[in-house]
Amino acid sequence: MDHVALFTETSRACSKLITQRYSTSFTLGIRTLDARFHLPVYSVYGFVRWADEIVDTFHAHDKAALFADFRRQTYEALDLKISLNPVLHAFQDVVHGYGIDREFIDAFLYSMEMDLDDHSYNQSLYERYIYGSAEVVGLMCLRIFCEGNAALFDRLREPARRLGSAFQKVNFLRDIRSDYEERGRVYFPGVQYERFTDEVKCTIEADIRADFEAGYAGIVQLPRAARLGVYLAYVYYLKLFHKIRQLPAASILGERIRVPDNTKLLLLLGSYFRYRLRAI
Repeated sequence: MDHVALFTETSRACSKLITQRYSTSFTLGIRTLDARFHLPVYSVYGFVRWADEIVDTFHAHDKAALFADFRRQTYEALDLKISLNPVLHAFQDVVHGYGIDREFIDAFLYSMEMDLDDHSYNQSLYERYIYGSAEVVGLMCLRIFCEGNAALFDRLREPARRLGSAFQKVNFLRDIRSDYEERGRVYFPGVQYERFTDEVKCTIEADIRADFEAGYAGIVQLPRAARLGVYLAYVYYLKLFHKIRQLPAASILGERIRVPDNTKLLLLLGSYFRYRLRAI
């Protein structure tokens, strides 16, 4: 292996480590993909995780300046096809290797930048934020899974967006308390934290159910090499969603709902058997 290839592989390994440290669930999902997809998807996750950390974590620093520098370095890496930041080097390599659209990257960075300020979200801003923060991440992964098959990508584009939308909205419900108390945000348009009632919650949940249904229709059309990993993410989020649905609004405001590790293991086993039996 030449030194440039070694640098790229080492950069991808850094993104893998970031994924393993920050998200056991996402790591588990990636490991159920075909091996050829592992490092490319780790590279996408490393990029989006680092951007998210800047806007959500580094409160003692000038987050706007840090993010502006990250944005500059991202586009520089894409233009030069190299970066001394291993996360950005791994990401640009995957972008060029799989033809990931620059528009997806633009939309993602825009949504992350929105989190630098407190927003009152109307429907338009809410949809734009979800597109950039979640849907395009799914579309980046779909580019990888389709491996240059443009017709397959176009057919699965909308279901991939709906699945990413479902995941993000579940996150919003799960984190509604911490988003409000720690960051001053309520993402759902027209919803006031102090007036988050069971009726409001039910309306949001109906919207999420529709996204899950549309997303599942795309999962069963994915290449088999990618299907199990995406399906596992689907059943994990669906389980979390079901737990949230069973609780009153007051409980959601009082505690952060999670899926225990032993339940995740059962979901993995069940998903694997369904996959082997070609039930998905």
